[in-house]
Amino acid sequence: MADRDAVVGLLDRTLRIREIKDTSCNGLQVQGAAEVRRVGLAVDACLEAYEKAAAAGCQMVIAHHGLIWTGLTSVSGRNYQHLRFLIEHEMNLYAAHLPLDLHEEYGNNIALARILELSDIQPFGDYHGLLIGYRGVLPQPAAPQEIADRLAAQIGGQPIVLQNGRELVRRVGIVSGGAGDMIEQATAAGLDCYITGEPMHFCYQLSRELGGNVIFLGHYHSEQLGVQALGRLLTEKLGLESVFLEIGAFTAGGGNRD
Repeated sequence: MADRDAVVGLLDRTLRIREIKDTSCNGLQVQGAAEVRRVGLAVDACLEAYEKAAAAGCQMVIAHHGLIWTGLTSVSGRNYQHLRFLIEHEMNLYAAHLPLDLHEEYGNNIALARILELSDIQPFGDYHGLLIGYRGVLPQPAAPQEIADRLAAQIGGQPIVLQNGRELVRRVGIVSGGAGDMIEQATAAGLDCYITGEPMHFCYQLSRELGGNVIFLGHYHSEQLGVQALGRLLTEKLGLESVFLEIGAFTAGGGNRD
C-alpha cells in the first residue's frame, strides 16, 4: 500500500506532467482514497473502466484518455455520471495523455518500436512543436502486412494496411492514436512505412497520392502499452498491484471488441 500523494508524485515526475502542453488536463483529475493498494490501468476513462476497477478492488485508475480536457464546463450529464461514480467509490483518477505517448521509457510509441526491434531510434512526429513519436530501422526488410501481423500478435486487433509504397520496408515511423495527418511528415522524412492508430477517411487517398505505406492498428490497440508500463513502474517502485482493465473499443478493421 502507498500514499496517494506518493503515487501521484512519482507519476508526475516520471512523465514530466507539468512540462508538456496538452489539451488533456494531465495528472490527478479526481481525488479519491488517501491510500492506494491496487491500480486499474485503462486506455479510456469511462464508466466501464471504473466499474471493472471497483470490482477488482482498485483505489486508483490511470487512464491515457482522461475525463477532463481543457477544463470542465459543467458538472452535468456524462461528466456528472463519471464524477458521481468516482466520488462514491473513493476512486482516484489519474490521466496521462501526450506525456505518456512520447515518453522514452514508458510511452506507447517506444513500446511499439521495441516490439519491432527498431534500431537507430529517434524522436519523430511534430505536433505543435512537440515530437510525440519515434522512427527507426527494422533489423531486416519486411512487408507492411508482416509488420502489422507482428504488432497485432502482441496487442490484438485487426490492423488495416495501405500498401502504396515499397513492397519491403526498413525505415519506420510510429505515432499512436489519431495521427493519420502525419502521413505527409513520414513521407517527407523518407520513411518506408508509417504506423498509427485510427484510420481516418482522408488517409486513403493521401497514402495513394504520396506513395506511402501506412498501418492502422486501431486507436485503442495502439495505446494500451503505455499504461501497462506504468503499472510495472508502480510495482517496482512502490510495491503496488495493478490490473489492466479491458474495455470495449472499435478495431481498426471494423466492428468492436468487448
